[in-house]
Amino acid sequence: MRCLWLTLADPEPRHNGQYLYSGGLIDAMGQGGAQMHVLGLARPDSPKRMNGVPGADGIRWWLSNHHPRSSLQSLVSPLPHIADRSWTPGLRQVLDARLREGKWDTIVFDGISAGWALDQVLDHFPRRHGRPNLVYVSHNHEASLRREVARNHENFIKRQVLRYDALKAAWLEHRLVDAAALVTAITSEDAEQYLARRPDRRVEVLTPGYAGSHESRRRITAATPRRAVIIGSFDWIAKRMNLEQFVAVADPLFAAHGAELQVIGSAEEAFLSRMRRKAAATQFTGPVDGVLDFMREARIALVAERHGGGFKLKVLDYIFNRMPILALSGSVAGVPLRHDDSILLYEDYESLARGVLQVIDDCDRLNSLQDRAYAACQDQFDWSSRGERLLSAMAAL
Repeated sequence: MRCLWLTLADPEPRHNGQYLYSGGLIDAMGQGGAQMHVLGLARPDSPKRMNGVPGADGIRWWLSNHHPRSSLQSLVSPLPHIADRSWTPGLRQVLDARLREGKWDTIVFDGISAGWALDQVLDHFPRRHGRPNLVYVSHNHEASLRREVARNHENFIKRQVLRYDALKAAWLEHRLVDAAALVTAITSEDAEQYLARRPDRRVEVLTPGYAGSHESRRRITAATPRRAVIIGSFDWIAKRMNLEQFVAVADPLFAAHGAELQVIGSAEEAFLSRMRRKAAATQFTGPVDGVLDFMREARIALVAERHGGGFKLKVLDYIFNRMPILALSGSVAGVPLRHDDSILLYEDYESLARGVLQVIDDCDRLNSLQDRAYAACQDQFDWSSRGERLLSAMAAL
């Protein structure tokens, strides 16, 4: 299968969920035997790649210089910002050359961020007959997700901007789904939303795999710091909203009970500085080289995300590194964890924060949670099976 894979950017280094999912699928497709040609932006911190020269894995990369369009440019664009940032002259030229160079069996739009290319592809193949199979690999159900984020932003002006962008995202997502012969969803909940609008579409659930570290055994003891951690990348507005709202509730409760909260991951320095000024029990590390040592020095991992939906890839880091998880209900879709058995779930930020304080000194309970979560997931998330499933679905088109 000769596959042209359109993605946001070179996923290396894989420091957030989008790059982890894209990179994992690209690797799995190549290992499954597909002839992979991947097109996107070149990131400044990525390894240098020669355009069109296959790497050791056989994957050919076609990258344009990393000069993404700004948020201001996207305001006057028909595209939502997530897709408009890649709608650069250089990347359009790279795509045009790839479309002209030969026959493709499949063209993959890897997330809505690749939606800028839809019109260019359809213009090159105006008739369905003779057109490569188009596949939309979704990372979220964007229409519902972005509508929710816009609705819950506290600032009136930003709320209107986000609503406008959400409308554009929904329009583009609908067009991608309508054009695609195959749609993949990252959770079954997302798949149901796609099918509710287009019951005639073929939709496959394609949860992420996991290729990170595994802790074969870990015991939480009284010597482990009385600390909960939140790990992630906080560059997206929804992630910052979740974090700010939770810390506002949890920080004074933790401070009053001698517990610590540690937030590990990148965000704009202005945001981190503002958060640090208001916090008493919370530490914000900013970007780090690795997260394993931070997880080993904490008792609990938190998923405190009211906005954002989708599959949280950091949950797999927590599970396979044996961190007991406490989370908001509905925020851990796609993993086979059960409340009060392998995870503890709470309805709001305050009950989640108080739940941490109720169990943080119960080491037997915490160890039982992490053991049962690991057992439930240990054979469920290998990338090779994801590649095989996607290749099989493509071959059946």
